[in-house]
Amino acid sequence: MRILLVAMLALLVGAQPAFAQQDLGPDYVQTRFGPMGPAGRDLLQKVALAGLWEGPAGRMGLEKSASPLVQEAGRHLIEGHADLDRRTVELARTLNVQLPTRPNEAQQGWLDEMEAAPARSPEFDRVFANRLRAAHGVVYKFLATVRTGTRNTAIRDYAKVCMDTVLDHMTVLEATGVVDFADTEAIPLALVAQPSSVAPTPAVRAPVTQNSQQPQQDDDIPDGLLGLGVLVLVVAGLWFWTSGRSSRRMHP
Repeated sequence: MRILLVAMLALLVGAQPAFAQQDLGPDYVQTRFGPMGPAGRDLLQKVALAGLWEGPAGRMGLEKSASPLVQEAGRHLIEGHADLDRRTVELARTLNVQLPTRPNEAQQGWLDEMEAAPARSPEFDRVFANRLRAAHGVVYKFLATVRTGTRNTAIRDYAKVCMDTVLDHMTVLEATGVVDFADTEAIPLALVAQPSSVAPTPAVRAPVTQNSQQPQQDDDIPDGLLGLGVLVLVVAGLWFWTSGRSSRRMHP
């Protein structure tokens, strides 16, 4: 009987939730910050790529624009990416992620456009503000997705810093007054808040009966917790029963 009691106690302990690290597949590695997967690596690489063209673009904004607002945006780009570059290199080294060393083809094309635009001209300001604002909008959505879903605390904190920096850059670029929001290909319209085409179904109140007025507390108790309570009662009953039998043997 005591063996049965010990077995049931072991079952009771085993019923508690386990918090072991989840195996998320071969694309993930476990780190001291949590699992590191493709999204975290992609984040570090994309932020490094952004710095490779946005830093030089910021310097062109200072040197080629006559607009104080464009020059201010250029300063924010230079300072923001200097900080992000330092953080990116440090975290990539910690998490063993290889970073790119040159802009991709599209980014180099945007830099070439700025380089070809005449200095101190509205054309330069337009290319500068619109290319950078469109790119930052795409990056911001990507950062939000990674920040929402990552289980790695270091990537989560890093994504938050990146989002703050990108939002600052978007703000100063928009403040130049030359961003073309009518270009919905570069800056798509937000569709999340569009009204639903399906009318909401009105709630139907069920008729009140004597049975429905009774408390419904049992429905709110999870099945696992209810089973756990029953198991505790069984174990306690067995313990009292075996203790009583032991006492009767000792005191005839």
